[in-house]
Amino acid sequence: MTLTVTPSQQACGAAVSGVNLSQPVDAATIAAIRTAWLKHHVLAFPDQLLSDDDLERFTLYFGSFGEDPFIAPIPGRQHIIAVERRADERSSLFAETWHSDWSFQARPPAGTCLYGITIPPVGGDTLFANQHAALDAMPDALRKRLEGRMAIHSAKRAYAPDGLYGKGDTTRARAMVIRPSKEAENTERHPLIRKHPETGREGVFGCFGYIIGIEGMADAEAMPLLMELYQWQSREAFQYRHRWQPNMLVMWDNRSLLHAATGGYAGHHRLLHRTTIAAA
Repeated sequence: MTLTVTPSQQACGAAVSGVNLSQPVDAATIAAIRTAWLKHHVLAFPDQLLSDDDLERFTLYFGSFGEDPFIAPIPGRQHIIAVERRADERSSLFAETWHSDWSFQARPPAGTCLYGITIPPVGGDTLFANQHAALDAMPDALRKRLEGRMAIHSAKRAYAPDGLYGKGDTTRARAMVIRPSKEAENTERHPLIRKHPETGREGVFGCFGYIIGIEGMADAEAMPLLMELYQWQSREAFQYRHRWQPNMLVMWDNRSLLHAATGGYAGHHRLLHRTTIAAA
């Protein structure tokens, strides 16, 4: 197989052709995909007719399955969740704010795979923000305030019983089966600036939302700093806007990126299947 990798010409992202992911892929091609993934952070594979078995096989080329807490898997599977919204759904949009997937875990996932099954004719783009580029361009004064600091991560704002997707959300008839829990109140600590475990390149990790504080800093000081950082790291200059197509597989590197969902497809059904790639 001969891969063709076409950069997006934005802050990150590339399209990949020349491989059929519905069939087993040889080791050399997997290595080439990994190299492109580490370079571009987001890879899109259009025109892939994949079953759930194919999606799982592809995920396992890059690591074991990550744990997806608080969201029920699809029937008959342990490691695939449905990112779904019905045409008539009126609940708040899922994952509309910037985040790195499950950064509140002790070992957050290395990556995420998302396969487009039912894609609306309009809207539903996914935004990605390159956190290596955000750090490289960061003003020295802001960077100095972050260096050596440990961020406190938690899922409580989203998945605790009183969180965004908590008990108050269950009456809104979501297509997605979200399971709020008091376990969402647990915390983990990660450096605000850290090296990518494979490339060694420094970047910002996580953002306000799953970050609820900074170790050793009073909230009166930490919250304004986290909001200033949020505004910086999500700037358009660091973004790639991904436009979905049916039968497109996208994989991204949570160690390098933030991402956020967008709407604009009211009245249309949208369904994607998702897996996570565990940290090595």
